[in-house]
Amino acid sequence: MSAQEAVRLEKAPEAAPLSIPVPKWQFSLAVFRALLGALCCLLAFAASSNMARNSGFLWIGFTIYAMAAVFGYSLERRGYMLLSLLIDTVFFLICSALPFEYATGITALFYLYILMSAALLHTAREIFVVVIGTTAFFFLAKPAEVLVFSPAVLLSGTAVTVMALQRQALQERLRAAARQAMMFRSEADHAKEAERQRIAHDFHDGPLQCFVGFSMRLEVAKRWLERDPSRAMAELEDLQLLVKAQSEEIRQFVRAMRPPEIDGAGLVPSLKKLVEGFERDSGIAAVFVGSSTRVQTSAATATEISLICREALHNVQKHAQAKHVTVGIGRDGDVFELSVDDDGKGFPFSGAYGLEELDQLRLGPASIRSRVRQLNGEMLLDSRQGAGATLKIRIPL
Repeated sequence: MSAQEAVRLEKAPEAAPLSIPVPKWQFSLAVFRALLGALCCLLAFAASSNMARNSGFLWIGFTIYAMAAVFGYSLERRGYMLLSLLIDTVFFLICSALPFEYATGITALFYLYILMSAALLHTAREIFVVVIGTTAFFFLAKPAEVLVFSPAVLLSGTAVTVMALQRQALQERLRAAARQAMMFRSEADHAKEAERQRIAHDFHDGPLQCFVGFSMRLEVAKRWLERDPSRAMAELEDLQLLVKAQSEEIRQFVRAMRPPEIDGAGLVPSLKKLVEGFERDSGIAAVFVGSSTRVQTSAATATEISLICREALHNVQKHAQAKHVTVGIGRDGDVFELSVDDDGKGFPFSGAYGLEELDQLRLGPASIRSRVRQLNGEMLLDSRQGAGATLKIRIPL
């Protein structure tokens, strides 16, 4: 990923807080709350105490509020998460303080609803405030029927707070994974675009230019047929040789577009074969060092390593103007090491740079940087202007 892309990702607005996808749970909780409200209404109008009966209108309002949530008009969906939790907590405290029949049971059910709702929808800080406020209310107001319930409030509330902390930690990890996936996707898109541009550039500078020249020379030969047939025949013979040379160049071009074949012998023999083919096709003296190295890795990793090596050799042939190149491989424990050293003109910069520095400065081959990063590898590019360059890569097996 380039430095500009990194800055763009850093400056991008923070994504909305990631929440657990629980629409079914939210509906179930809304139904549970509506049933609690209806039950409290019945208990209020059936109570013998005037205070409990007078609270019936409050419970009717709460039931209407709960029924609205069942049909999708909840405060949670509108973003008023804390307000919803406060309303539920206030009515829970009212329920615990009123002289209802079966007060302990209905209070326990109400608190169970609040715990489930808090664990799924609210932050640890909000839950902690509710638990402390509820516990303090029980100890100060001392409702006789549910005084024994207050230790359970504190213990269960603490457990739910810990659950909320774990949920928040999981959400942070999911957000980090999403950002990393976005970064990898950006790198992959950049590598694909760089590869397309490289192919287009190579085709323009190679086969396309030759065909343009071929067309022009055919036109010249056509004119010579009328003036000097012998000279026209010589021109056609030259064109025939040019066609043969161009056919070989096109075969090399198509061969370079194909993914490297990792034969049954493994990665090392395939790399050796790749280097030998490079020497034969390019005319640049190439030496392969490390034939006795034993490497076992997955087919996908072996293919990526071969693509890295082929891209490095292609850059040597295309840009370095080198006469000699050495490809070395080795193994350091569970790490595969690859080096490509040439005696060409080097890169336009001097010095040794690691992968992070190359990304920030946008130096070196982008496709190789992207492949190394996808393999969780390390990369060092040492450029000596006028004296060649060395590419060193370490890939965990």
